[in-house]
Amino acid sequence: MTKDTSRYCPLIKVLCLIGMANVNEATVDYSNKIILAPMVRMNTLPFRLLSLDHGADLVYSEELVDHKLVKTERRVNDVLGTVDFVDPLDGQVVFRTCPREKNKIILQIGTASAERALEAAKKVEKDVAAIDINMGCPKQFSLAGGMGAALLSTPDIACNILTTLVNNLSIPVTCKVRVFSNETDTIVLCKKLEACGIAAIGVHGRTKAERPRHANRVDMIRTLTQHLKIPVIANGGSKDIMDYPSILKFKSVTNASSVMVARAAQDNCSIFSSTNGVKDIHQLIKEYLKYCVDYDNAAPNSKYCVQSMLGSQQESPLGKKFLESQSLEQMCDLWGLGDYWRQKKDEYTTGGLISRWELTPPPPSKKARTQFFAMDASDVFSLNCAFLRNFYPVQKLPKTLLYAHCKFQRYDQPKYETKQNEKLFRSLLTVNGKQYTSKFWEKNKRNAEQGAAIVCLSALGFPEYSEKELREAGVLR
Repeated sequence: MTKDTSRYCPLIKVLCLIGMANVNEATVDYSNKIILAPMVRMNTLPFRLLSLDHGADLVYSEELVDHKLVKTERRVNDVLGTVDFVDPLDGQVVFRTCPREKNKIILQIGTASAERALEAAKKVEKDVAAIDINMGCPKQFSLAGGMGAALLSTPDIACNILTTLVNNLSIPVTCKVRVFSNETDTIVLCKKLEACGIAAIGVHGRTKAERPRHANRVDMIRTLTQHLKIPVIANGGSKDIMDYPSILKFKSVTNASSVMVARAAQDNCSIFSSTNGVKDIHQLIKEYLKYCVDYDNAAPNSKYCVQSMLGSQQESPLGKKFLESQSLEQMCDLWGLGDYWRQKKDEYTTGGLISRWELTPPPPSKKARTQFFAMDASDVFSLNCAFLRNFYPVQKLPKTLLYAHCKFQRYDQPKYETKQNEKLFRSLLTVNGKQYTSKFWEKNKRNAEQGAAIVCLSALGFPEYSEKELREAGVLR
C-alpha cells in the first residue's frame, strides 16, 4: 500500500526550492555540448525549458545587467515552484529559475565593474550552474556603459572582473567574446582571459562592428582552439544551421569543444534534437505557451517570443490574429490552450500568487509625504487602478480619450501633477475643477498619468471605463 503524500506536496516543493540554495554543483562540463546562446528577452524560463526539452545540454539566461540584479531579493515562489529574484520596489521578476534547470542554467551578467559583478553573482550563486560575463554584445547601450564588447578594448578591466569572480565564487565562470579583425590580437586577448582561470570561453566569429549579414570567421575560431587549453564554444553560425546535423557540421569546421546557437534556435529550438528532427513550429509554440502559463510569464515577453518563432508566418490568418492579441489568455485561445490558462489562473489565485498589486514602495520621507498628501485628500476621486497597455488600442488610450472629451466639452485641458517615490510614480489629475488619482503605483510617469486618466473616465461615466468593466479586465482591484 502506498502512503498518500499529496497533502504534503506544497511543503515538499518549498523544501526542494529552499534546498536549491544549499545544493550546488561546483563544475560544469563544457566539452561536447550543444548550448542555447544568450538572447535578450528570448531566454526567459519558458524558452530555456523548451530548449532543454528538445535536446539543449546547457542554456544561458538573457543578459542581466549587474545594477539591476544587485537590487533584487531572492524569493521562493511556492505557487509556481520557482525561485524568483524580484525588484522589491516595482515587483518586477528580474530572473526566474526552477529546480529542473539548476545544473544546466548559466546566468550571463552585463558589467563593467568587478565589485558589482561579484555582488550580482553572489545573489544567484546557489541557484545557477555557472556565471558568464558578456564581452561580446555590440549594442550601443552596452558599449556606452563600458559593458559587452567594450570590454574587448579594456582587457585589464575584463581580466579584473573574471579574476575577481573566479577567486570568490564556488561555481564556474566563463565569458563570451567577439573576435578582432586581426587574428593575433584575438589570440592574445583570449589567452589573457584564459589565464584568469575561467572554465570555458564562448567565441562569436564576428567583430564588434559586424552583423549577421557578414561572414562568420570560422577559421579564426578554429585557430583559437589550437592556442587555448580551455573549451572553446563556437558561436555565430546560425546562418548555416537548420537542424541538428548542421550544428555538428559547424562544430566540426570550427574544431570547437562545443557549439552555442542563438538565432537558429530562436526560430525553432527543436534543432537541438538529435533524434526527432525539426518540429512543426505551431506544435512548438503550443508547448512554449504552456510553459508561459505554468510559470506565469509576462504577456509582452510571451508575445515577443512567439512572434520570433512565427517569423514569416505572421502574415498568415493565424499570425494576423496573433498580432492583434494582447493578453496571454488570448494567445492561448489561438493555440487551443485557453481552458488550460483559465484553470491555472484559478489555481494561482487560490494559491495566493503575489503580483504587483500587493506591492507598494517604501514610505516616503517626511519631506516627500507633503507631496503625496494632496493625492489622498477626501475630495479627490480615487481607485486602485493600473494602466495595462495591452488592453488599450492607440486610438483609445485613456489620455487620448480624455483629451478629446475635454476639447468637446470646452473644458481646460487635463492637468497632470506626477510625483515620484523611489522608482514608482502616482499622478494627480485635474479636470474641470475636480481631481482624480489612482492609488496604484506605476513604474514610470507616463503610465501614472494614464492610470489617473482611467480613474477620471470611470468617474465621468465612460461605459468602457466603468468599474465593472475595469474589474473584469483585471485593471481595477
